[in-house]
Amino acid sequence: MEQRLDIVIPCLNAAGMLPATLAGLGGGAGVIVADGGSADGTADVAAALGARVLRAPRGRGPQCAAGAAAGGAPWLLFLHADTRLGAGWREAVARHIDAPDNAERAGYFRLRFDSASPMARRWERAVAWRSRGLGLPYGDQGLLIARPFYETLGGFRPLPLMEDVDLVRRVGRRRLVPLDAEAISSAVRYERDGWLLRPARNLACLSLYFVGVPPRLIRRLYG
Repeated sequence: MEQRLDIVIPCLNAAGMLPATLAGLGGGAGVIVADGGSADGTADVAAALGARVLRAPRGRGPQCAAGAAAGGAPWLLFLHADTRLGAGWREAVARHIDAPDNAERAGYFRLRFDSASPMARRWERAVAWRSRGLGLPYGDQGLLIARPFYETLGGFRPLPLMEDVDLVRRVGRRRLVPLDAEAISSAVRYERDGWLLRPARNLACLSLYFVGVPPRLIRRLYG
């Protein structure tokens, strides 16, 4: 798998969560950690766990772009540092890669929050609808894409926010494919800010982006 896949993880002060993410990948082989200037030892943790560490300009867009450029595998998987892949992810990725029709399609995982709250289950269903109906999976669901297709689309743009939405809009709803495995994402921000307030803030940011507000200004609202 490693020869066919580069896993790119943009990080910023993620030392506490990165070990679990890398453990879910089965080790650091094939993993490129693009660090945006962490002050908590993230780069040292990643290197100790076998990942390749790359220093990159801060911001998920620039970090993802730098990580992709540093690799050479024919397929790319972009993953957030606070997201662990569930059982069967390797098989789901292999099936996607092996299907010739997916050379110009991108895959995303089924989102699950690491929370027992009933609100978590409600938002998981809402995310599934948004991903299928609107063609808007977010970065916390991962993104699997062939390198030539990624490059044809222009890759990640140097945006401080909405870099995932920007890319999947260029992919297009009809070329987005759900993968049969889970991306288990941290619920810390939702439990801290509230299961209603946090999604409302996210929706407000998305709405501002769609009406043309620059991502650097939206970032102030996102926090």
